[in-house]
Amino acid sequence: MERAYCFLGCLLLAAGGPLAAAKRFHDVLGNERTSAHMREHNQLNGWSSDENDWNERLYPVWKRGDPRWEKSWRGGQVKAVLTSDSPALVGSNITFVVNLVFPRCQKEDADGNIVYEKNCTDGAGPSADPYVYNWTAWAEDADGGNGSSHSYGEFPDGRPFPHHHRRRHRHHHGGSKCGFVYVFHTLGQYYQKLGRSSASISINTTNVTLGPQVMEVAVYRRDGRAYAPVAEAKDVYLVTDQILVFVNMSQKNDRNASDETFLRDIPILFNVLIHDPSHFLSGSIISYRWNFGDNTGLYISNHRTLNHTYVFNGTFSVNLTVQAAVPGPCPSPTPRPPKPTPSLPPTGDGLLELREGLDEDCRIDRYGHFRAVLTIVEGILEASIVDVTEVLPPLPPPEDPLVDFLVACEGTMPTEVCTVVSDPSCQLAQNTVCSPAEAAAGAACLLTVRRAFRSPGTFCVNLTLGDDASLALASTLVSVRGRRPGSPARMAGGALAAGCVAALVAVIALVVHRKRKEYKPIDNSAGVRGKGLTVFLEHAKVKFLPGSREKDPLLKNQPGLLKASA
Repeated sequence: MERAYCFLGCLLLAAGGPLAAAKRFHDVLGNERTSAHMREHNQLNGWSSDENDWNERLYPVWKRGDPRWEKSWRGGQVKAVLTSDSPALVGSNITFVVNLVFPRCQKEDADGNIVYEKNCTDGAGPSADPYVYNWTAWAEDADGGNGSSHSYGEFPDGRPFPHHHRRRHRHHHGGSKCGFVYVFHTLGQYYQKLGRSSASISINTTNVTLGPQVMEVAVYRRDGRAYAPVAEAKDVYLVTDQILVFVNMSQKNDRNASDETFLRDIPILFNVLIHDPSHFLSGSIISYRWNFGDNTGLYISNHRTLNHTYVFNGTFSVNLTVQAAVPGPCPSPTPRPPKPTPSLPPTGDGLLELREGLDEDCRIDRYGHFRAVLTIVEGILEASIVDVTEVLPPLPPPEDPLVDFLVACEGTMPTEVCTVVSDPSCQLAQNTVCSPAEAAAGAACLLTVRRAFRSPGTFCVNLTLGDDASLALASTLVSVRGRRPGSPARMAGGALAAGCVAALVAVIALVVHRKRKEYKPIDNSAGVRGKGLTVFLEHAKVKFLPGSREKDPLLKNQPGLLKASA
């Protein structure tokens, strides 16, 4: 009897030993056991139960803090960054992307191998081998030339790598292999795939429980015929039955749209953005219901943009409800009892009702909400340049020409004004000056802006009037000529030159006159000569020094181009 008990105990130990030692996917990836009910309820298409065995011999398992992590990658440690386009509306697809960040001076080349960057120093000096990991050479050695799926590799659950993956990369990349194995895990299920330094997966959320969930990924690299863990990452994603809605609000002359302070009497543009990265709502009928909180009623629209103008100052609550009729599966139709009529077979009416039910386009209503509190204030509504005037320079004239711009505005009085001087195309800014705004005497919103120009020419001038809540822009094209010919400085020099010319002409005329005329006594000719010289000088002055302002170039401005000079 004792021998029988001993033999039975040995059998139990032999049977129980491997079971206790064997690891499952949830032992490697999951922190908590997932119930069978949850796995069944959240069934993901193409995923497997984490109750399957994990091949620890081929894919070793290291806990956090294991010293082997420090030597799992040459030259440092690899970091995995896992992201998603969460939150996801239930029924839509959610995509996860994991990217590997390599140590300094390492990168992935066109063939998927990990190489050292040229002209990069990582503190260890240059390496004689350009490869950190050469997957191509390792794959060729592993295949051994026979091309068998077993020699090529297998996943942690024992399934072989896909054959099409190997053939595609042999054809396009000269025999290179993907060097990484990614194992994703969520909701008690796992998915495994090959990849390079980046990998992505998508799951449908139709059967996923609403609320936050956790996705985790383990990354392994090729290590000869085995695989070594190099990185792990987690990401929390959200599945919801509410449409995620954003609203961008913008307004002309508004200084800062992010502070939710806008101006009275100017339309505000409301632009609705729906978070739908998988285009799940593309076939839905979407309506937008607005209440702007100013007793203007309810606005219903099928367009995602809408303008609204507030005519009073104050604080207003904006509420938006988005309704989407999403195409969905129709419930199974229930045949009605057949009508007791002799002309109709007993099952005919039931079949007709079933056909009508199948032809119906069933939809599920989903809703999204947005609310914001807006502050409406007065501001600068409009600004315009009504006059451009040259500034007559003092003696001597200044180095830079000066121009006065008379600016009129509507609304509140600006507190500052900025001037941007650009080329005639208004594309290349040359100078920017800002200064406090000073109102003209007796005017509610009228101010004079004086600006200096570095040189003559044609310029595009933009004037921006601003206060705490608003900005208004006015522009014009101005021609600056610099010191004009009739300015006092040039007039003095011109008079001197004209006098010299007149004296020279008088001398020549006197010599000619003496040769052609008979000699006369000096006392009789002196007055005549003096009078003639005086008349000649008067004519020369009129010719060379015109005093009339009717010929001033400023009176010949072309229409549409404001000219100024100093």
